[in-house]
Amino acid sequence: MVSPVAGGEVPEGKRDAVVACAIYVDGVRLPGDWSPADAVAEVRARGDGFVWVGMFQPDEDRIRDVADAFGLHELAVEDAVHAHQRPKLDRYDDNLFMVLKTLRFVEHESPTTANEIVESGEIMVFLGRDYVVTVRHGHHSELGDVRRQLEAAPHLLAAGPAMVLHEIADRVVDGYREVVEAFGGDVDLVETAVFAPRSEIGVEQMYLVKREIMELRRAVMPLAAPLRKLSEGACGPLVPDEVRSYFRNVDDHLTAAAERVVAFDEMLTTLVDATLAKVSLQQNNDMRRISAWVAIIAVPTLVVGVYGMNFDHMPELRWHYGYPLVLSVTLGVCLVLYRLFKRNRWL
Repeated sequence: MVSPVAGGEVPEGKRDAVVACAIYVDGVRLPGDWSPADAVAEVRARGDGFVWVGMFQPDEDRIRDVADAFGLHELAVEDAVHAHQRPKLDRYDDNLFMVLKTLRFVEHESPTTANEIVESGEIMVFLGRDYVVTVRHGHHSELGDVRRQLEAAPHLLAAGPAMVLHEIADRVVDGYREVVEAFGGDVDLVETAVFAPRSEIGVEQMYLVKREIMELRRAVMPLAAPLRKLSEGACGPLVPDEVRSYFRNVDDHLTAAAERVVAFDEMLTTLVDATLAKVSLQQNNDMRRISAWVAIIAVPTLVVGVYGMNFDHMPELRWHYGYPLVLSVTLGVCLVLYRLFKRNRWL
């Protein structure tokens, strides 16, 4: 038998991917330690209750054992092992497979210097009539709090595995809202930096923030369709009517988060365009400044070039004031050009 781990955490040095396995009957957790195979056999012998198995980054062999015990579909099992899936909801005969991407805001000093702002993970959920199997990828996607919260509310657990799926989805979407709220402060800082006088923010820094916005979009936007299916009864008896209204609430929260992500994306697109315009303007100013100095330097260069040809028939060469006069004229022309360019704001 597999000893469940309190809180759903993987202890140091533990190799088993099954971090928690419990049986719930009428919303109450049965005592004892259970392996997934023994737990599902017990539930089906009773004809009542359900099993909740929690796994963390299992390898293919370990998840195959659980899949055999619960009869999970092999395509969904393959997705659960390799991760890197988009949020989705698939139905395989008498069970559901749902993928949710988790997000965590990475603390940093400035959004324009951080290498990473948003860290993502994944939670895969297998849902059947008498079981729910959760597979986590990423250290910030813990479900221990969800399990403890549900165990403290037996009337919710009594609704069955679909309520577990709802609580997981609700926790994930609440995480989106927290990340979006924190990201909003970063967007404000970026906007201030872009439009500040003599700002040194570059295009690469802007694209870093834009990349993180795309990470948000990939997690938040695709989840809308699966939640809508769950709330509209497209999953049949696996999601009872009394649970659907809970999913509608989660869908509302997701919509609010998605609207802010879209607003951030549009804002960042505008800021990138503004940054590119500033860079282009700075390059034009640099080219004008370089051109002005080239024009000024061309005057003494021309004079030196002419005198470097070693002509003999140049009267000023034998005139006592010829050399100082040439230098004075050259310097005068350079000063006139400098004043002219300065007045036209080329320098």
